[in-house]
Amino acid sequence: QVQLVESGGGVVQPGGSLRLSCVASNVFRLYRVGWYRKAPGKQRELVAHIVDDGPIDYNDSVKGRFTISMDNAKKTVYLQMDSLKPEDTALYQCTTEHYWGQGTQVTVSS
Repeated sequence: QVQLVESGGGVVQPGGSLRLSCVASNVFRLYRVGWYRKAPGKQRELVAHIVDDGPIDYNDSVKGRFTISMDNAKKTVYLQMDSLKPEDTALYQCTTEHYWGQGTQVTVSS
């Protein structure tokens, strides 16, 4: 079955940057991948979504700050996060074909 492994999270100060990676295995090609996040006390929400050679969508709260990209040669989807805010603190997970990774924690704090 498809396996997804996220990495790149950590603790960063407000205004800082992080790049998250989502590496897929046991998949011929990535087609549609989403990044979601779950903060304590809040519902999980879509952060960004990408379709191979297709449209890209962002949550309004991250537009202009986050960039999603896909490298099918590496079976990897990236989430570049700039100008991070404390409200971006959450567990970030990627998903494709109904499979989910375990997630990587992002904490934005001074």
